[in-house]
Amino acid sequence: MDVVIASNNKHKIKEIKEILQDKFDNLYSLAEANINCDPDETGKTFLENAQIKAREIAKHTSCAVLSDDTGLCVHALDNQPGVYSARYAGEQGNDNLNRDKLLYNLQGKVDRTAHFETVVILHYPNGTEIVATGRVDGYILPEETGTAGFGYDCIFFCDDLNKSFGLATDEEKNSVSHRGRALRNLLTKL
Repeated sequence: MDVVIASNNKHKIKEIKEILQDKFDNLYSLAEANINCDPDETGKTFLENAQIKAREIAKHTSCAVLSDDTGLCVHALDNQPGVYSARYAGEQGNDNLNRDKLLYNLQGKVDRTAHFETVVILHYPNGTEIVATGRVDGYILPEETGTAGFGYDCIFFCDDLNKSFGLATDEEKNSVSHRGRALRNLLTKL
């Protein structure tokens, strides 16, 4: 089966391809499938945003579509930034501003526990959808630690790895990450 990944995020596409390698005939990014589309994520939940993306991209291809929505949920901030993780500081995808805002908002907070959450959908051309989720727990570090990964990785201390995602290799992160768990959960449902 050929699958189009409903994302323009190069880091996310790389992770998905690494985790799902050899599981499908072909995995295409939107660029590789010649699809120029970036649906607005207007949902209130990770599931709603994943559905919006999957269904919109499905209009442009006869392949199955793999979509996900992921966010960082910080417990002391009522699970913010959540669905707004990529645009927490206002500008879509500005990792530095997002991290700075999060660290600022956590000043004086004792509870720094957090989790990453992912919802993935495999949307078939006939409209059938398979949904799976993944989660990884940890806490927010007071400063950036490591340069690996993207987004909030360098300030997220992963309980499973006992280090920040910013210090983890791709293989280490993918073995325990929210996205890795969601994708493996999806595969068990196929």
